[in-house]
Amino acid sequence: MKIKFNKQIFKISFVIFVLLAVGILCWVIGKPLVKFASEPEKFRIWVDSNGIWGRIAYIGMMIMQIVAAFLPGEPFEMVAGYAFGAIEGTILCFLASSLGSVMVLLFVRRFGMKFVSLFFKKEQIESVKFLRSSPKRILLFALIFILPGTPKDLLCYFAGVTDIKMWILILICSFGRIPAIVTSTIGGDALGSKSYILAIIVFAITVLISLSGVSIYKVISFRHNKNEK
Repeated sequence: MKIKFNKQIFKISFVIFVLLAVGILCWVIGKPLVKFASEPEKFRIWVDSNGIWGRIAYIGMMIMQIVAAFLPGEPFEMVAGYAFGAIEGTILCFLASSLGSVMVLLFVRRFGMKFVSLFFKKEQIESVKFLRSSPKRILLFALIFILPGTPKDLLCYFAGVTDIKMWILILICSFGRIPAIVTSTIGGDALGSKSYILAIIVFAITVLISLSGVSIYKVISFRHNKNEK
């Protein structure tokens, strides 16, 4: 008897598989990683004892953080600066965030808004819908994404359901994270080298920039969503 292939069943099964995989990763890897984030000195010792494999594991952890969406990225970026130094930490974070963003975009392009709604509430999705309809969506998306403090995971997921070309989205979602990564890794490196005054200055500047970024994002979001009503 020939079994008919059902695309809908396959899609649902695949989404369930992805969610289970993410859940397992969060439990097996994410839990220790959160502990490492709160105990950066232990993470540095762990990295030194594992060499290249420690770096590969860190990249995998960062990719998981981006795909899982609900885990905050800043502590992991700070830990990278603490464990690897500002330069290497930035490179590793950039590589991992780029790969994670590509994975997210590919998943969303394949499964659409239903996949996005698995990770974000309806209100969150509604707040960025103007990026789908605005004639200046590429410029707006790039501007909002590069600002520290904006919801980059939400933006990355929602970007996949827009009609913006894939290569443009990959560039924005990769390079747009650099300002936030750099400030976090520099701060983490300062803590690692016990340059506490520098660390305080970096974190204070980061907070101010992030608050400004959030304010700009809210103004842009409010104006465009108001015009669409």
